[in-house]
Amino acid sequence: MWLTLEKVLIIWNIIVFLIYGIDKWKARHSKYRTSEFSLLLCAFLLGAVGALFGMVIFNHKTSKPAFRYPVPIFVFLNPIVLNLLQVYVFPYIINFIKSL
Repeated sequence: MWLTLEKVLIIWNIIVFLIYGIDKWKARHSKYRTSEFSLLLCAFLLGAVGALFGMVIFNHKTSKPAFRYPVPIFVFLNPIVLNLLQVYVFPYIINFIKSL
């Protein structure tokens, strides 16, 4: 079974959602936490929808301006970044793989 880009993005966003949920659980139980940089990086790297759902459903990082503003912006930027990748990067990668 081949994974399409859409399936990969859905799986990635589910993983990001779970990362936010696990970090919230760790916060409640005084465990070692995921860094804020890592959480924001997951959102920026095409996982913004999962991050936003994680923030809302788990009420996690919603009061922090460092998350409240960038994550919704990433939701709108992710499709643009994905489109740029599909147009400018993926064709070169596919051609490189075909040439092997």
